[in-house]
Amino acid sequence: MKNLALHWKILIGMAAGILFGIVANKFGWAEFVGDWIKPFGTIFINSLKLIAIPLIVASLIKGITDLKDISKLSAMGGRTIAIYVATTVVAIVIGLGVVNLVKPGASIDQGTRDSLLADYAADAGKRIAAAEGQSAAGPLQALVDLVPDNIVGAASSNGNMLQVIFFVICFGIGLVLIAPEKAKPVKDFFDGVNDVVLKLIDLIMIAAPYGVFALLAALVVESPSQALFIALIKYSLCVLAGLAVMIFIVYPVLVVTFTGRSYGSFFAGMSPAQLLAFSTSSSAATLPVTMERVEEHLGVDEEVTSFVLPIGATINMDGTSLYQAVAAVFIAQAYGMELGLGAQLGIITTALAASIGSAAVPGAGMVMLVIVLGQAGIPEAGLALIFAVDRPLDMCRTVANVTGDATVAMLVGKSVGKLGEPVERRLDDHYGVG
Repeated sequence: MKNLALHWKILIGMAAGILFGIVANKFGWAEFVGDWIKPFGTIFINSLKLIAIPLIVASLIKGITDLKDISKLSAMGGRTIAIYVATTVVAIVIGLGVVNLVKPGASIDQGTRDSLLADYAADAGKRIAAAEGQSAAGPLQALVDLVPDNIVGAASSNGNMLQVIFFVICFGIGLVLIAPEKAKPVKDFFDGVNDVVLKLIDLIMIAAPYGVFALLAALVVESPSQALFIALIKYSLCVLAGLAVMIFIVYPVLVVTFTGRSYGSFFAGMSPAQLLAFSTSSSAATLPVTMERVEEHLGVDEEVTSFVLPIGATINMDGTSLYQAVAAVFIAQAYGMELGLGAQLGIITTALAASIGSAAVPGAGMVMLVIVLGQAGIPEAGLALIFAVDRPLDMCRTVANVTGDATVAMLVGKSVGKLGEPVERRLDDHYGVG
């Protein structure tokens, strides 16, 4: 077991949890599972929620301060961030379109849905009360709510993450604007915090197979219907369909339209980085190969790639944002919740903001999903519905993230006159495709 990759361990935990839940149902062990198994799943979910705020604070400050000079935002930086934000919004909208069209969560039968809703009746009442309060507020209340009056108070709840992000962006800009010698200790501190938080994610993910086992065993005992697992397959297909649209349609169309490069040359240049992204599930781990392929095989100047691609590894999470949108609506459908236009626009805003601070490592997207769910008023425990297939989907959405980084680098390079002809070195072909 020690030599198995994490995603295999998670899949084994998933299978074991399902089988144990079936056995527990057959022999009447439901109370045992609820008292002695399910709490470990709850602990695992809480541990993910625990590091959400430290993760977004440290990684977002690191991303902003890596700009070095805030004036870069007026030229290449402004274009970079604008295109990243635009592609992320497109990804989220595609995800929402697919999940609303297919409605994978709606295939769960009424009995299962009623059982799930009964567990969260009290939460539903709170959400209704909160919605009534929001409807009575003024038209600019959302803007007012964006600015916290107490950052410590805002950081005490994942539901206030937009307020935390607002403060962190302001803090990061201020850090860039002060003298470098004064900013360095603060930047070094948050760089260290970022490293610690990423290590905590690694440690938490060690327990993922056991957490998945507990969550799915409890889920099978509490909701034994086969419809839930059929819905899970439909959910996965929705995510994959949305990612396929981004990777094989949106990105290459942008490249062909604005740079004049061919569809085939784009994928020939990027395929090694895409394969590495798929195998590592990490934009950060893939970054050196992405930079090499974009510079030498797609013709983007190093001045552009050295700025655009590292920033993209922090703020460009198109695949992750698409997955968060699909997952949030799927979980809401599974609980029988109706999300109106306003709620789904809120998901777009929150998923966009959360993607900016989503670390480029495996498992971070799940932490960010907690933020999206909390902001939309969807029960965070619904993570149990999707965690079993998260790792395989993480591999696929990382491909979308890396492909999006390369696309934006080419668009920015073209706009600033830094996109030339590829100059390939045969030595670099050892990555697998040349």
